[in-house]
Amino acid sequence: MPPAAPAPDRLAQTITRHGLRQTPVRRAVLAALTGKGYALTGAEIEQETGPGTDRITLYRTLKSFEQSGLIHRVIDDSDVLRYAACSIECSAGAHFDNHVHFKCGTCAHTYCLSQVAIPAVTLPGGFQAERRDYLLSGTCQLCQPAG
Repeated sequence: MPPAAPAPDRLAQTITRHGLRQTPVRRAVLAALTGKGYALTGAEIEQETGPGTDRITLYRTLKSFEQSGLIHRVIDDSDVLRYAACSIECSAGAHFDNHVHFKCGTCAHTYCLSQVAIPAVTLPGGFQAERRDYLLSGTCQLCQPAG
């Protein structure tokens, strides 16, 4: 069962805390991302926010959310960009979402496993990591056969 969408006043507080102006589109996008429990594509967010949402405004909102530390991009094995809400510790200056992502092969949802940290990796000399992505695949808890 997906988590309940946050109350409108909590959405407003979150947007304001990240230094952004309140708009109906920003509240709708944040509600969509926090209400599902898994990462969403731009098209899925557009569907969740309703037919009146301008696509350019939507993608500008996603960009400002990412820059302010509200959301992060999720990399999985598809060529489709997905977005997920960041943890509360994230900010414009630093993202602390160094966690594992899990893609279900049955429902194709990609989940943030915030409680599972990416393991430390020692790189050989001459290599410098700029990004850390860690993806596990399998079957999520909702798609597991009853038994």
